[in-house]
Amino acid sequence: MTKSVIAVLDIDGTLIDSNYQHALAWYRALRSLGETFPVWQLHRLIGMGGDQLVTAVGGEDLERRVGEQARERQGKEADALLEEMAPLPGARDLLVAVKERGHRLVLASSGQQRHVDAFLDKLDARGIADDWTSSADVESSKPAPDLLQVALKKLGAPPDAASVMVGDSVWDVEAAKRAGMPAIAVRSGGFGDDELREAGAIAIYDTPGDLAKVLGDTPLA
Repeated sequence: MTKSVIAVLDIDGTLIDSNYQHALAWYRALRSLGETFPVWQLHRLIGMGGDQLVTAVGGEDLERRVGEQARERQGKEADALLEEMAPLPGARDLLVAVKERGHRLVLASSGQQRHVDAFLDKLDARGIADDWTSSADVESSKPAPDLLQVALKKLGAPPDAASVMVGDSVWDVEAAKRAGMPAIAVRSGGFGDDELREAGAIAIYDTPGDLAKVLGDTPLA
């Protein structure tokens, strides 16, 4: 691929170490509504958008009964944990490396806008990324491809524009597959290499910094 390739990077869990905090926030939110699920089970769904997570963990009946309340409470629980969420090793280095190679860069997050704003500040990314998304931009989040398609649209690019997605979960990789993008994964989502590869990841790295060091050996060369 050429330098015109667009880099579409997930934020939560990929650039910011936030997955375990989000799992705990979902646990607390649901438990406050009388619904208790094991934290490990919730963690396995992090990376999936909140519009789909409640149904995934408890079925359509749970979504009907508490879905909206759970999402609102989860957001507030996550607010209280924001200070504990920090950039993963080499996260900003990866953003800089992508731009130095001449790629356009869009950060594709399905997080709430206030959380995205906080993460942009933590990464000092506003002057690097060409644009970014939040849950407000789509009706269906990952693993649906909508968020990635919106990310391209924000740059004025067509849905079939040459692009590469970087994420940390099988849900990121699945969304990329549905959007027709190759996906590179980092291990911070807590998924096994076999799961990420089976979902379609073309390469896997420990951290964003590790990916930044070998960017020339990837489709983002």
